Amino acid sequence: MEVNKNFFSNLKKKLNIIFAGALEFKVFPGAAVGAVVGKGKKEKYCSVFGRLSPLPEYKNLSSEVYYDLASLTKPLASTLAVLCLIKEKKLALSHTLDDLLEQDIDREKRKITLFHLLNHCSGLPAHRYYHHELLEYPRNERILKLVSLICAEPLTSEPGRFSVYSDLGFMLIGRIVEIKSGKKLSEYVEEKIYNPLGLADDIFFNDVDKIRRGIYAPTANCPWRKKIICGQVHDDNCFALGGVAGHAGLFANIRGVLELVCFLSDCRQDKAGLESFNNDDLRKFLIKQDKIKESTWALGFDTPSAKGSSAGKFISATSVGHLGFTGTSFWIDPVRDLVIVLLTNRIHPDPADERIKEFRPLFHDTIIGTLDKETR
Repeated sequence: MEVNKNFFSNLKKKLNIIFAGALEFKVFPGAAVGAVVGKGKKEKYCSVFGRLSPLPEYKNLSSEVYYDLASLTKPLASTLAVLCLIKEKKLALSHTLDDLLEQDIDREKRKITLFHLLNHCSGLPAHRYYHHELLEYPRNERILKLVSLICAEPLTSEPGRFSVYSDLGFMLIGRIVEIKSGKKLSEYVEEKIYNPLGLADDIFFNDVDKIRRGIYAPTANCPWRKKIICGQVHDDNCFALGGVAGHAGLFANIRGVLELVCFLSDCRQDKAGLESFNNDDLRKFLIKQDKIKESTWALGFDTPSAKGSSAGKFISATSVGHLGFTGTSFWIDPVRDLVIVLLTNRIHPDPADERIKEFRPLFHDTIIGTLDKETR
């Protein structure tokens, strides 16, 4: 897709308007935005809006600021790690929890496969707060305790029957990657993905006790940590694990997310690749699975809902992406050769403020609507 030379100037004007409104009504303190379009010569747009925080002690926003990506960890770390282990023939989608974990698995969970975990149809509950219990154990024992707690949870449905977006399933995936690779999830994805792409300084996991140097967007005012979280992962379960988990823990600046997602978009079209995983396997992961009625899930990635999608009303049906609780998202639209990334700290200081649900479709409609109008 080729774009008119006026596209980015017109887009900038329109984004200035909608972000001015969002900042005025305090939908979020600030945001970093990225968009890339084009098959051959790619055209790129990056900008920042607002501030890190309304509090005066925080610095102004820049493109170097790191955001807590929350659930973007699922597709951009855990799922990519699974793809690498599939190429190494250490994992297969048909492997069951009996094959994958060290614990004894009860009868009702023995049918759960890696496919079910990636597709959010394992029957595991959506979420549980395990952190207080985990913090009673030494750090090196917490992951085993977590797996035991998850494996003791009653299933909400038979595996493969219904779709329930589950943090618990990806907590297990994080552990599975570590068992099969023999390395921490953070070390494995850095070695296999981020380092080869030159992105290790732009996208990474943060140890909760040893935060990498840099400027971070603050997140929630945590009642039990008794501080505004900044540089530490917001997710309580991930915090208890030390900052590295299959469902959360990844931090990045706008360059890190935009470059990684653009790379995946290129791999989908065989315009790029790594030795670490096969593009054919990636393409299979990026297709919505039709086994579960009304499910939008591919494998580790989401696809747009038919109605009321956060990606807006214009995005193509074959697009893939994901949302993060902290106010982050990315979408890849293969029909338009378009990548869109939005990073915000909308949970600062109040995680209960959910007005970003109204802003996200407006944001995506503004970009795609402008692109469609300017495309020649």
